[in-house]
Amino acid sequence: MTQKTWLITGVSSGLGQALAQTVIERGDRVIGTFRQQAQIDAFNDLYPNKAIGIKLDLTNPGSIQHAFEFVNSTFGALDVLVNNAGLGFAGAIEETSNEETRAVFEANFFGVINLTKTFLPLFRQQKSGHIIQISSHGGFKAFAGFGIYNASKFALEGFSEALAQEIEPLGIKLTIVEPGPFRTNFAGSSLKFAEQTIDDYLATAGAFKEKLKSVNGLQEGDPNKAATAIYNMTTMEKPPLRLPLGKVALHSLTSKLASVQTDLDNYRSVAESVVY
Repeated sequence: MTQKTWLITGVSSGLGQALAQTVIERGDRVIGTFRQQAQIDAFNDLYPNKAIGIKLDLTNPGSIQHAFEFVNSTFGALDVLVNNAGLGFAGAIEETSNEETRAVFEANFFGVINLTKTFLPLFRQQKSGHIIQISSHGGFKAFAGFGIYNASKFALEGFSEALAQEIEPLGIKLTIVEPGPFRTNFAGSSLKFAEQTIDDYLATAGAFKEKLKSVNGLQEGDPNKAATAIYNMTTMEKPPLRLPLGKVALHSLTSKLASVQTDLDNYRSVAESVVY
């Protein structure tokens, strides 16, 4: 089997770290991105000749371009791009400042779309490649207290769904991965909260924030099993557009589909009544 080259963003912890380890164990090459030089040095020491760490700030277009130039000049090809790095955020919509909202979108949407677009010319030239967008079950179904994060992941899924149709005739694949809660640091120190709190939302957004804190370390999802599932998916001839991971994710997607179907069934006559 030919060795593949993967670029995985955000491999310092969580799912990104587990995926990088799995890919390396399977004999493929990993380019992993970090925010700090010390993390890069540790990664390079851990996997000499098997992986290489590079610095990447998704919110900095110059940093994205530098990462592309490194990959292109060093390897001249890329088989799999995994957009894993992102920002977790909780808070009611009204509690969230415009600055907080923009920070979430810079990481989860603008950074991802910029990185993806930067590598598309290389994929088009190769007429091959697989783009994996790490979304969330919250990229398909929204939850009170998670609205800004939901919005950023909905945006990620929207452009990715369209992009998948644009690049399929060019030989390039795209999969949106939708994990439920996993035992990573997502609900721990890496999760940001809105600075403002409004008492009227304690029963909804407030309850959601407390639930996130209480389940940290007890989530159902195993990052190593998720990494294996993602790796195996890249070996498929026709991988899925969406890959939910975990029982909670399955429940979230199923309940959203049922809710939409209920509205379609109940208001079909209204929908049909407004045409010429």
